[in-house]
Amino acid sequence: MTELALRAVDGIPPVQGRYDPRFRPIVDAFLGNYETGEEVGSAVSVIVDGRKVIDIWGGWTDANRSIAWSEDTLVCMMSVAKGITAITFAMLIDRGLIDIDAPVANYWPEFAANGKEGVLVRHVLDHTAGLPVLTDKRLWPGALLDREAMVSALEIQHPLWEPGTVAAYHVHTQGFILGEIMRRVAGSTVGPFLRDNIKGPLGVDYAIGLPDVEHGRCARLMPHPGLKLMAAKTAEPETNLRPLAFYQNPPGSWEEMLNSAEWRRCEMASGNGHGNARAVARIYGTLARGGTMDGVTLMRPETIQLMASLQHDQIELLQERHYRQGLGVLLNSPGAVYMGPNPEAFGHHGIGGSIGFADPVAKIGFSYACNQMHAVGDNGPRARALIDALYGALL
Repeated sequence: MTELALRAVDGIPPVQGRYDPRFRPIVDAFLGNYETGEEVGSAVSVIVDGRKVIDIWGGWTDANRSIAWSEDTLVCMMSVAKGITAITFAMLIDRGLIDIDAPVANYWPEFAANGKEGVLVRHVLDHTAGLPVLTDKRLWPGALLDREAMVSALEIQHPLWEPGTVAAYHVHTQGFILGEIMRRVAGSTVGPFLRDNIKGPLGVDYAIGLPDVEHGRCARLMPHPGLKLMAAKTAEPETNLRPLAFYQNPPGSWEEMLNSAEWRRCEMASGNGHGNARAVARIYGTLARGGTMDGVTLMRPETIQLMASLQHDQIELLQERHYRQGLGVLLNSPGAVYMGPNPEAFGHHGIGGSIGFADPVAKIGFSYACNQMHAVGDNGPRARALIDALYGALL
């Protein structure tokens, strides 16, 4: 591996890391992202057939460009957490503790209230449960950070349509439902299960529910004012589904919430995972080669294939984006979530640009993490440039 150490001079950001010379085009694409003026701080990591070939980071953790992004910098990667949560959940499926075709109420009896007895586990995983927002119990601003309050509200919520018939991105609710099923089955919600069964064994720096002692390593997340989904927070709550997904947010701006200690320490398994590209690439790199890395097995190949099996291919209602949906993960959806040339690739992006995915054909684990969000609805030009450079280097 070649060492990389560029100091901040003449508009070039500080960049450090290591790379296999064959994959130098990714380094060039990484530097090119800063030339656009949109990038502030970021990292990219690539695992190919169990071997790390790219691990670089650069830029700054703050808008003033005063604190350099370091090797152990963490950042909230937003809905990249959905993919990691899906992996933890699949581990319980792999162990025979959860049947995706069973009703959720088999594991969580209180969930059956108000017409939800027919909601299957697979409906939650593929966003067709009919529970993308809460309408039956009006929660207070800030309830999003209270797992028990959200779980209680979901128990009494009725499905907005027949479960299994309509895809609508369960932007927050999916993580709370999956986490409660996990608690009932395994005695542990997503964050602690992730810590004990993935973070520790694989040695990765990623957490859902970040301990206060780690907050000083976090880059400041900077939402883009043009993001349609985030703009919905201030819209009229009764006009469409988007504002209803966010009325439980704390008062104040998105930037205040996403950089608060409360956000970092809570367990919001659909969106507040904090980590780095190195960690996410290693997790997906493990799945890309059949579920085992360095003697650690997360799940069997058959379970990976199940998780990455196509459930539906349609425009989901909440964000009006065309997703090829797996069980908790997204399949390569070039118009919305680009993961390279192979349709078998799967993973999850986060709003604003971060992404992690596995390509089982090329045996790749890839992740890109950033703190300056972009405004586009897909995973964006910065990630695309890195992904294209990766596959170009493989030719």
